[in-house]
Parts: sequence; structure tokens; C-alpha cells
Amino acid sequence: MTKPDYWLKQNFLSQTESQHLFATLENEIAWRQDTIKMFGKEIKIPRLQHFMGDKGIEYRYSNTTLTASEWHPSVNELRKNLETLTQLNFNAVLLNYYRDGKDSMGWHSDDEPELGPDPIIASISLGANRRFLLRNKKNPKQQKNELLLESGSLLWMGPTLQRDWQHSLPRTAKNISPRINLTFRYFPKK
Repeated sequence: MTKPDYWLKQNFLSQTESQHLFATLENEIAWRQDTIKMFGKEIKIPRLQHFMGDKGIEYRYSNTTLTASEWHPSVNELRKNLETLTQLNFNAVLLNYYRDGKDSMGWHSDDEPELGPDPIIASISLGANRRFLLRNKKNPKQQKNELLLESGSLLWMGPTLQRDWQHSLPRTAKNISPRINLTFRYFPKK
């Protein structure tokens, strides 16, 4: 059984940087709530989202196609800092806006074909702290790994994590404030 392939860097952004970026994105991004098809029914995803990146990039998942809008200057600056730290290239980012504890992300892997055979995700959290769970695909009943994603943290998720594990951001009944998550990705050129 493979161990999950990730590392977590708390305080990748300072609290001041995190708060400023959160307010900027909350107010300047054209957030949308898409619908997906699950078990033959159309349902609204339990969060808002926005996809941006290099021109011409499309992202498909759950019968939804997102076309990248152009880079927001603050997000593009963040991308450059990430690329310097990781020595990797990122040409798109999916932003998720979790309005409260009812908004969530179900179990999944970021392993869509357009991400290539070895996808790497760099995930930055802003706003409320949220639980992040990992479970092994081959043995989903085994004990789950749990991380607390704090505002300003960077979670790097490697290729074996996407291949062998699933992750989720579960709902909570707690009264919590909003959270924005930026998941930077690389889409290989076709």
C-alpha cells in the first residue's frame, strides 16, 4: 500500500497576505455555481467556483466543461511564487469558494485525462480552517488521514496521491466563515 504523496506548508502566506488576498478574490472573481450530473440527476455543486489560466485551456469533470478566463493579477503573482518554490509550471487554477460549513467537496481524485499521467496539484487555502481527509482507493475503510488546512497554507499533492488516494473537504455543522481554495494545475499541451 502506498503512502499518500503530499506535503503541507503552513504559513506559506502570512495572515495579512491571506486576508488581503481573500478579500480581493471574494470581491473581484466572477463566482458561479455549476450543476453536475450525479446518478442521472442534475444537482448544483455545493460551492461556488471559477477557472482561470492560460488561453485555450479547458477542464472537464462530471460532464462539466470549464474554459479558463484570463489570469487575475493577484492569482498570477501567486502562481509565480509557487513556481519558484516548487520548480514546477502551473498553467491553470480552479478556485473554489466555500460560503459556509454546508459547502463541501466529495471524495475524488484530481486524475482527469487532460491533467496527464502524473498530475500534481498545489492547493492554497484562504479564510476559515477546514478539515481535509484522505482515503486509500483500494481500501477505503482503512483509517483516513486528516489534515487541518489553515488560512495561508499550501498543500502539495503528488502523482501517487492522485493515482492511489481520494480526498475530500467534508461538510460541517459548525458555524464557520467562508473559505477560498486555489488548486493550481498543469495541463500538458495537446
